[in-house]
Amino acid sequence: QVQLVESGGGLVQAGGSLRLSCAASGRTFSSYIMGWFRQAPGKEREFVATISWSGRGIDYADSVKGRFTISRDNAKNTVYLQMNSLKPEDTAVYYCAAKTKVLGDRAERYDYWGQGTQVTVSS
Repeated sequence: QVQLVESGGGLVQAGGSLRLSCAASGRTFSSYIMGWFRQAPGKEREFVATISWSGRGIDYADSVKGRFTISRDNAKNTVYLQMNSLKPEDTAVYYCAAKTKVLGDRAERYDYWGQGTQVTVSS
């Protein structure tokens, strides 16, 4: 079992930045692939970014490439999502998730989820 707790969400103006954190506890964090997803009201949960256990494998959704950066610190059992140049369409609840084996952008392939943190970008 892995327990995940997100933090760092909030209200920011368009063009601003936020850094989300996801703290993990339970089984060995470094053995898990981590992902960030988001869900806006009335929309399906969508993939944002994923990172391998080593940090060398990374993938992003096209909508956030060049603006968001995913990273992890295995010594701190934490994964981060640095979000720059935020847009109103980035407004959503952001979730971190954990899975094993290979990188993935499909939510149903992730085994563990946090409770989410709200990000609101005003225009």
